[in-house]
Amino acid sequence: MKTNLLIFLSLLLLGSCTTQPQYIETNGQLHTPYRILYQYTESLDGEIHAELKRYYHSLNPFDSLSIISQVNRNKEVEVDTLFAEVFRKAREVSSRTDGMYDITCAPLINLWGFGFSKMDSVTPQMIDSIRSFVGYQKVRLEGRHIIKDDPRLLLNCSSMGDGCSCEVIARLLESKGIRNYMIDIGGEFVTKGVNAKGQCWHLGIAKPVDDPMGVNQETEVIVQLCGRLGLATSGDYRNFYIKDGKKYAHTINPLTGYPAAQPVGSVTVVAPDCMYADAYATAFMAMGRDEARRIKEQLPDIEYMFIYMDEDGNYQTDCSAGFDRYLLK
Repeated sequence: MKTNLLIFLSLLLLGSCTTQPQYIETNGQLHTPYRILYQYTESLDGEIHAELKRYYHSLNPFDSLSIISQVNRNKEVEVDTLFAEVFRKAREVSSRTDGMYDITCAPLINLWGFGFSKMDSVTPQMIDSIRSFVGYQKVRLEGRHIIKDDPRLLLNCSSMGDGCSCEVIARLLESKGIRNYMIDIGGEFVTKGVNAKGQCWHLGIAKPVDDPMGVNQETEVIVQLCGRLGLATSGDYRNFYIKDGKKYAHTINPLTGYPAAQPVGSVTVVAPDCMYADAYATAFMAMGRDEARRIKEQLPDIEYMFIYMDEDGNYQTDCSAGFDRYLLK
């Protein structure tokens, strides 16, 4: 009897010393600000920071020592598994969007002043010259090496970058058995499970008002995500400049070489993988609503929402049929 009592008391003491999972928040900035909420027994700040550094070492075109920078300089370098995954997914999206998504348009991005270098002025002759070596079909992955048809070809995966880093952190959390989390990196999200109130995660989609510093954000709609989903938004209201009275935004049409001139403020995409959400948001922003509707018919796993301004100056939304289930009524 005494032995049973001692065992019971020992188990009770052991149970009382076990740390219970709680919602922990990790904030920081490593090139891009991030905010991560997750239910766990301890903080993962160090491991999260290390994973983000791993991503940047692989795919940050602004870091001269990164793998992608060495590829762009035509160095003999083996790409890592993350680089290879991003490259394959980018090529898949390029094929599905008829080249409207293209990570080889980095020289055009640079030309218009939105990349890691830029020109003082842009002429049609410059655009035509650069377009001669831009095109996702002109580069391939063989084993662990990138093979280019033209050494002038440059890669920039930033249009999938925040989505990729979200996925990297999601995989870290899931490797720990974490079932409830929300990852926000540069305004792209991956969510799983529920928040601290036991509810689906609620995310605000900003009204696409010109605001380069992001200090005057207004929420246009709120979406709720249940399950494991990625969400990404592309817009022309943050990264742009005005020259000679004309607005130039960072989304480049790789087929024309010019900034996309669609009458669209932003497009938000929800997909099972945030890399895809990020890439398709960029492509849809470049191609506009009609073409996005056509492409969407081939993509049952993704949903989109455009925000645009009508002729009366009021913001309107144009959603794929399945996006409605994400809107908080």
